[in-house]
Amino acid sequence: MSASVHVEVTVNGEKREGDVEARLLLVHWLRDELGLTGTHVGCDTTNCGACTVHMNGEAVKSCTVLAAQADGAELTTIEGLSNGNGGLHPMQAAFWEKHGLQCGFCTPGMIMAAADLLTRNPNPSDEEIRHGLEGNLCRCTGYHNIVEAVKAAAGTGVSA
Repeated sequence: MSASVHVEVTVNGEKREGDVEARLLLVHWLRDELGLTGTHVGCDTTNCGACTVHMNGEAVKSCTVLAAQADGAELTTIEGLSNGNGGLHPMQAAFWEKHGLQCGFCTPGMIMAAADLLTRNPNPSDEEIRHGLEGNLCRCTGYHNIVEAVKAAAGTGVSA
């Protein structure tokens, strides 16, 4: 049996804590223990980006972060990106309006990565958007509408 580590974080503005196995990945703690299933498990190898969340204001692939490493961190998942009163975050709305999703599996991670991109570069070119989302894979859309969604969100002054 692996050693247990006590972890305290702020997730989507709410203090959360618990004892976790030292080797438990953040994505599994978020989904299995905290019930935040919008963060998807795609590859467990950092290839697909479906598990992207914000940790201390930066996009990270939560399949490559141990839950114990997040101790003291501020985390935002796709569930916490919206404005809190049931409305969509401008990036979520742009993905909806520009048809930047099909099956939806990659969408939470793609939205989190795109919101992080606009925080760092509020008016990216198509090439910069494609480069900024390189670590997130979509098997359905061909990326054109995803780029259009990010451009539309940039036009609203989005920042994460």
